[in-house]
Amino acid sequence: MLAGQLYDPTDPELNRQQRAAHVLNQAYNQSGENPASVRAALIDELVPNHGVDTYFQGPIFFDYGRYTTIGDDFYGNTNLTVLDSCPVTIGDNVMCGPNVTLVTAMHALRYQDRNLRTRPDGSKYDLEYAKPITIGNNCWLASNVTVIGGVTIGDGCVIGAGSVVTRDIPANSLAVGNPCRVLREITEDDALDMSRETPI
Repeated sequence: MLAGQLYDPTDPELNRQQRAAHVLNQAYNQSGENPASVRAALIDELVPNHGVDTYFQGPIFFDYGRYTTIGDDFYGNTNLTVLDSCPVTIGDNVMCGPNVTLVTAMHALRYQDRNLRTRPDGSKYDLEYAKPITIGNNCWLASNVTVIGGVTIGDGCVIGAGSVVTRDIPANSLAVGNPCRVLREITEDDALDMSRETPI
């Protein structure tokens, strides 16, 4: 599965890992009034490969969790969904707006290949595959962004709200749309005049 090869998602070990992750998702999503240490412990178990100062608003959904790597200073707004049947790698200082979805899972285009199959014992299964997702450092994925398996988003990118990212995005790009396309490079001309900001 992790190598991007065809696999049977009803495999008992995969089922065990998914069930464990789904229980942790549910526990985290119901933990809003608990101390931060309780929520942090749940994330440590669900997504063990994360850096420091990661924050998940919740609700969240990870298909496995263990196959996602997240860098330092990550912020995930509400309804973050990560289907990590292949590795999902997220760099440092990444922000995800509401309803961001990262989907590594893939299915065949032909229904003859996609439909359920029957084993000699009568049980059913299908064959699936997945492609990895990589998101570089210092990226912002705005609300309702979907990233499809096989995509790499370079460092310093901004992906506009509602975009569906189906191809690689080069570093320091402002990209929007469905399918997502690069509008332009992000440059020094986009800098905020911080001297005019008044902290509260």
